Amino acid sequence: MKILMVDVDGVLVDGRPSDGLPFATDLERDLGLPVDVWQREFFKPFWPDVVTGREPIEPRLTAVLREIAPHLEAETLLQYWFENDSRLDQTLLDDLAVVRKTGIALYLATNQEHRRAAYLMDGLGLARHFDGIFYSAKFGHRKPAQDFFRLATAEVGASPEDIVFLDDTLENVEAARLFGWNAVYWTTGMTLETAIAPFTAVEENR
Repeated sequence: MKILMVDVDGVLVDGRPSDGLPFATDLERDLGLPVDVWQREFFKPFWPDVVTGREPIEPRLTAVLREIAPHLEAETLLQYWFENDSRLDQTLLDDLAVVRKTGIALYLATNQEHRRAAYLMDGLGLARHFDGIFYSAKFGHRKPAQDFFRLATAEVGASPEDIVFLDDTLENVEAARLFGWNAVYWTTGMTLETAIAPFTAVEENR
């Protein structure tokens, strides 16, 4: 293992900082926007283009809110979303820091649009802990598309077999394995040591 790629949502970041509940749990109470309406009117029709970078989030979200929640500004909603979807797994982050000190490069590999990707690195401070971020809006492809893994591999300049990848979505794990990455299906309660043991043991035995 020379490169360790880590998914964001469901692995490193999970829910609200205060309690880990989904970020939109109190969205209607706090901002007057029903979650099901936002899902139906924004995410279902427009998210595929937004998350792959074909369309910026701000104009589309502004237009949708004008129809479903005219009292609400897009920037207010984005700030609420990002800040309430930012609970870091500090144990995993600490364990990753130990791995990084051994010379292994760390990258985030995630389906994100541009604004949240920037927030993760700068606002949440993950730029201090990772060597970079590979995300769907940058590549124009989202996991589990093979092009996502191809582009990320090209960016790091490594062979697929040198890359280990942690993701909590089985479809993404299977797609990464198909490309040649050493992918691990991340589940609740798993530790980094357990997840990467099969790959670090190989290194130790060489």
